[in-house]
Amino acid sequence: MGQLPKYLITVSGPDHAGITSNLMDILVQTKTNILDMGQAVTHGLLSLSFLIELDKNDHHHPVLKELLFAAKDKNLELTYKEIEQTTSHQYSGEKFVLHCISQQNLSAEFLRDLSTLLAELNINIHRIENMALENFKALEMITTISPDIDLAQVKEKLLNTSSHHAVDIAFLKDNVFRRSKRLIVFDMDSTLIQTEVIDEIADLMNVKDKVGEITERAMNGEVDFDQALRERVSLLKGLEVSKMKEILDNLPLTPGTEQFINTVKNLGYKTALISGGFSYFADALKEKLGIDYAFSNELQIVDGKLTGLVEGAIINASQKALLLKMIAQQEKISLEQVVAIGDGANDLPMLSTAGLGIAFHAKDIVRKKADHHMSHGPMTTILYFLGIPLDQI
Repeated sequence: MGQLPKYLITVSGPDHAGITSNLMDILVQTKTNILDMGQAVTHGLLSLSFLIELDKNDHHHPVLKELLFAAKDKNLELTYKEIEQTTSHQYSGEKFVLHCISQQNLSAEFLRDLSTLLAELNINIHRIENMALENFKALEMITTISPDIDLAQVKEKLLNTSSHHAVDIAFLKDNVFRRSKRLIVFDMDSTLIQTEVIDEIADLMNVKDKVGEITERAMNGEVDFDQALRERVSLLKGLEVSKMKEILDNLPLTPGTEQFINTVKNLGYKTALISGGFSYFADALKEKLGIDYAFSNELQIVDGKLTGLVEGAIINASQKALLLKMIAQQEKISLEQVVAIGDGANDLPMLSTAGLGIAFHAKDIVRKKADHHMSHGPMTTILYFLGIPLDQI
């Protein structure tokens, strides 16, 4: 027995409510099977296609005539084409979602370079959707990759394209957890705030250059974090605690931080701050921003002055990852549903532990090692990675 004839129907024209309903009703009335369907609207213009299977006795194809009449009545263009039986509409491979977010409108040059790169990597684009309805700054591409593709190579090439065009790109596996994140974990220094607190304290002690040098080496992973922290804190001995309030009152929040946290909290996310910095500042930010958890290092204070020592266990790279797991367990949240955001080498274990780890305006070594990075936009840009377009909040 031969296969039934199949036709691909394509409809285009001004979009308005009821088009799909009307066309599907024709299929119902003519008892026509539908096998596949896709629809998109670009700048108010509809592009709709669907694959139908005709009855073997339906030699005159009355359904095609009815569809043509309906389209003309609605001022739409409708074309149809018989699909060869050997043609397959199934795509093999794993689905990934490619997010592209720019601070300016996305350029044709960027789209050309990106699509050329994807073609070279044998990554097929199935759908492209503008996620920023009021402008052209954020795209979501649904893609399929073959099982044998080198994801490390894909990441490296996407990083180069991102840097060249100043467009943030995330390549996320399209699974059940992609849009079901429930916990956001932040680093503090150079992530939630635009400075390294210890450098600001060192400036008051006239040792900023010496401390800054150690900080830079630590954040680039060149020296042991615990050792670097103790060395830097020892240089702060004798600082009056009252001076730290001056720093706290002038801490510059990273652009978009407050809106980002307010948005995710209103949507029911839990939030946490896990920092290799100091509790005096982390606890104040926790209260100011309404963050649920805060873990950081405790400076020893005697007679209102810093002693140059750290009390208790140091919050280092391994401790950050451990605390992330502990919070997720406490909240009964899968690690796949956790987002971690940081900028330094000591954040890498935390970023790799979370289902979505983002190197945010990070050092080069961190951008290269982290699975995802964001280097050009404010904190709110991350909302697009979570499937939360800003203009739809």
